[in-house]
Amino acid sequence: MQRKTIFDAVRQMLGRGFRQAEVERLDQAIDRALATDGAREPPRSRAVGPPGVALIKRFEGCERLRADGLVEAYPDPATGGAPWTIGWGATGPEIGPETVWTQAQCDVRFERDLERYAAEVAAAIGDAPTTQDQFDALVSFHYNTGAIARATLTRKHIAADHAGAAREFARWNRAGGRVLRGLARRRAAEAELYGWRAPNAQ
Repeated sequence: MQRKTIFDAVRQMLGRGFRQAEVERLDQAIDRALATDGAREPPRSRAVGPPGVALIKRFEGCERLRADGLVEAYPDPATGGAPWTIGWGATGPEIGPETVWTQAQCDVRFERDLERYAAEVAAAIGDAPTTQDQFDALVSFHYNTGAIARATLTRKHIAADHAGAAREFARWNRAGGRVLRGLARRRAAEAELYGWRAPNAQ
């Protein structure tokens, strides 16, 4: 910040120079303003509501529960291999065919992933007016696709073309180059939660 600009402006308003005590007080005021601005709290991130959590859990499942109570990783249904998944749809470089977690580990990771995906959706849509159900549907979509930052769906939502955005869900029904019924059902459920019922959705 150019403090001289501020001092010159105040000096012109007063029509005189500063006394030393005035210089010190003005310096302190500028310092306080800068400190307050730097400490401003970031916008609060939004949380996924119960309907969104239920939808994500319904489609992600928590599969491969073993007789000993542990949960094991499973291959991607489209590729038969990577990315390996465990618990409530968790993926990552640390997860492979030998990965085994407790149910508690699955649940903790789910909560952490929900927060991360919700924050990414909030960043992508910015200040666009968004109902809780719309937000939940977008988080479910992003949780599954990771595409919130590049999807036409997002651009249409930001432009308040909600009918157009809702229709975009159905386009994301493929994995490994083929349509998967599970993805089609999930996209229909997300579109319905968003506020638009897909025709003939099963």
